[in-house]
Amino acid sequence: MKKILVFNLGSISTKIGYFEDGTKIYQETVNHSAQELSKYETIWDQEALRLKAIQDFMKAHALSLSEMDALVSRGGHTQAIESGTYVINQAMLDQQRSGKFGQHAADLGSLLASRLVSGTNIPAYIVDSPVSDEFQPLAKYAGHPLFYRKSSFHALSHKATAKRYAKDIGKAYEDLNLIVAHLGGGISVAPHRNGKMIDGDNALTGDGTFSTDRSGGLPVGQLVDLCFSGKYSYEEVRKMLQGKGGLVAYTGSSDVKELTEKGKTDPKVQEALDAMIYQICKEIGSMATVLHGQVDAILLTGGIAYSDYVVDKIKESCSFIAKIVVYPGENEMQSLANGALEVLNGEIKAKVLIPNDDKTKIHV
Repeated sequence: MKKILVFNLGSISTKIGYFEDGTKIYQETVNHSAQELSKYETIWDQEALRLKAIQDFMKAHALSLSEMDALVSRGGHTQAIESGTYVINQAMLDQQRSGKFGQHAADLGSLLASRLVSGTNIPAYIVDSPVSDEFQPLAKYAGHPLFYRKSSFHALSHKATAKRYAKDIGKAYEDLNLIVAHLGGGISVAPHRNGKMIDGDNALTGDGTFSTDRSGGLPVGQLVDLCFSGKYSYEEVRKMLQGKGGLVAYTGSSDVKELTEKGKTDPKVQEALDAMIYQICKEIGSMATVLHGQVDAILLTGGIAYSDYVVDKIKESCSFIAKIVVYPGENEMQSLANGALEVLNGEIKAKVLIPNDDKTKIHV
């Protein structure tokens, strides 16, 4: 029996799970309030807080670290890598800590896993990192050789949802053309062709649709003018992109359920919510062109997929493209456990990150 401890650090939550041979035995989500997190200047300062959540989970379920066959965390931000299961090594930790490739609470997860297994023979892994890069070459062009579009989105959720759908219909993921939309604090839409995510949104730093607290792609000229206006600091502009953008900026709230109710009596709230849905639908439509209209299904996942209002609106606009299948919430914990289990069972070999010169750049 293979025993696996899984954790997934989100911006405001720590999810912890214990699996035996791929079967979930225990799982909990520890939510961290904005007031609690405001005490910490950086995600790295949250190390003790997040570690305590993991240790409290293990204590509550009488789990011992020495009994584990592996620890696995959601992947963080490094140079572009292939999708799959990776050993957490020092090169990975160094790149995540640098912030050069982006930064998110998930980066801290790799460090915690590494710290917990230090001095033991227990392996620590990540699975389907958010910087998994399967983009086709044309998708990387941004419009100027000093810029490039990079793959940085909810790869773990996308892969888990696509594979779940393939299993549900008795087909191989590699034989399908799918559009997956992860609808959460960040929103990302990607076309999957024959087992590869060939395009997609950078859901973290300004691309695609706006979400509950992220701006998505802003008008470039206006953004340049704002940046050089002298009215805002670098940090303030970055916060507009991630944390203080999207529905939070328009309505003051990131709670879609709450906003759906408010929208019934407040036209401005209703319009902001509908604008987000409008952009999601546009993004799905654009990704359909990447697949030349040959789409087997559109899959909706993430926390916002629990909203009947949002889902119904998307169906109204996008059902002509392909059937829409909804998997609300996320399948990330199971996917993380499965990725580690495949290595432990010898079905696949764990990959190793080797530093390079960021090959996602386009040289013209």
